[in-house]
Amino acid sequence: MPAGQRRRSRIAALQTLYEWEYAANSPEQILERTLDGKELTGTASEFATRLVKGVIENRQKLDDNISRLAPAFPVSQLAAMDRNILRIALFEILIDRSVPAKAAINEAVELAKDFGSDKSPKFINGVLGSAISGLSK
Repeated sequence: MPAGQRRRSRIAALQTLYEWEYAANSPEQILERTLDGKELTGTASEFATRLVKGVIENRQKLDDNISRLAPAFPVSQLAAMDRNILRIALFEILIDRSVPAKAAINEAVELAKDFGSDKSPKFINGVLGSAISGLSK
């Protein structure tokens, strides 16, 4: 799948997870509407679905990792976009492993630039950099 499609899939997953935190709708309904709006089909749609389901199914494990990697920043107090960007990237790095860790980090930083605050890219990069340095030990 082309990199542009993967990015659009990650954006769809991020938007779905963000809305799911605040809305009463099921993540499946949100994702279906989001995918339709972005006109993602085939492998791009499957990738977005895998990210959303993976984050939801592994949320506690992912949040535990965020807490361990950024102990000064309680997960519940992180900006929702930052929290969900970290969850997606950590799912890709620690669990899914279908893309290289550095690619997942680069994509997370780009999402942070587009959807986070001015400080988000540096924060996301630092947390995820700690995650991969822990993997190499």
